[in-house]
Amino acid sequence: MAQRRISGDRLFITVVYLVAMCRAVPIGDLLDRASQRSDKMHSLSTLLTQEMDSHFPPYGRIPNENAPFDCQPPHYRRPMEKKKSSGKGSGESDLMSLVRSLLQAWVDPLVILSNSAITLPHPAKSSISSKIQELQEHSKSLADGLDILSGKMGPAAQATSSLPYTGGTDLGQDRVTILNKFGFLLSCLRRDSHKIDSFLKVLRCRAVKLQPELC
Repeated sequence: MAQRRISGDRLFITVVYLVAMCRAVPIGDLLDRASQRSDKMHSLSTLLTQEMDSHFPPYGRIPNENAPFDCQPPHYRRPMEKKKSSGKGSGESDLMSLVRSLLQAWVDPLVILSNSAITLPHPAKSSISSKIQELQEHSKSLADGLDILSGKMGPAAQATSSLPYTGGTDLGQDRVTILNKFGFLLSCLRRDSHKIDSFLKVLRCRAVKLQPELC
């Protein structure tokens, strides 16, 4: 019992030390690391959609009126998000808040994708499942890093919007429906991962202040 308590104490001290070290790192360096992580997330989501499409037609070719669900609930498509579509003209804290909100919004859908990938009626399901698990790890790591980074930027950056997933956990019973819904959800992930990556690159660009007019 004493040994276990000592090990727990050491782990706690290590975590505190790492957090303290992260807080001491300049914002520009933290944003650079975050941007690298988000770039990996977007690359993985792109590879996933390509892998799905290699054996099944892209969901985007099916008319929109037949879409199984929207990428986000109606309140997500708010004026603030449209204003920030390019990232220009938006405050750093607002952009950070939006990035963190997007990451939080994908926690549950990624779990659904991960659980569904195991039995997905697709010849590359093992590879797809592996990539989704890797995506989950990158998303969690990025979210943890942004929690620390937003703390250095102030209360506005720490605020997040609730963007609950409303698509349900059931992707259907027949092969076509399952693949359609799975593929469409992946396309939503790819789109949002691109936004996350783009916004973080804007923040990184502003942090280094080399060419602010381009950010």
